[in-house]
Amino acid sequence: MSSQERPRSNSEEQGRASGSRHARTVALSLVCDVLLVVAFAALGRASHDSNVLAGLWQTAWPFLAGLALGWLVTLAWRAPTAPVRTGLGVWAATVAGGMLLRAASGQGTVVPFIVVAALTLLVMLVGWRVLALVVARRRRRRV
Repeated sequence: MSSQERPRSNSEEQGRASGSRHARTVALSLVCDVLLVVAFAALGRASHDSNVLAGLWQTAWPFLAGLALGWLVTLAWRAPTAPVRTGLGVWAATVAGGMLLRAASGQGTVVPFIVVAALTLLVMLVGWRVLALVVARRRRRRV
């Protein structure tokens, strides 16, 4: 029998299911981060401008670039839901990268904005990971 014809062992199937679950977790984590950064930009625009969509990309792109950097630097795909290992690093890179790119592109980076952005993104990017951890632990206790 060739390797393609032989029946799969239980451990092979579990490995594939585990890999599939991990890939789904990585994708959902990245989508969640991107949506939260866009929501952050939209909330900021809504609090200062009546037309949120008109300048949403201009506001969001520096932070999305910082987010991408954060994912790369922290190797976020290895533990995408980890609040400390991934969340804090992704948050720091998103804020720092976003502010540096805003400054380089002539957008504002006044101290109150930096503080509000840092705290808001901390709650968003680390907060959902803390909630995911709590939910996962509660599920494990019930099993």
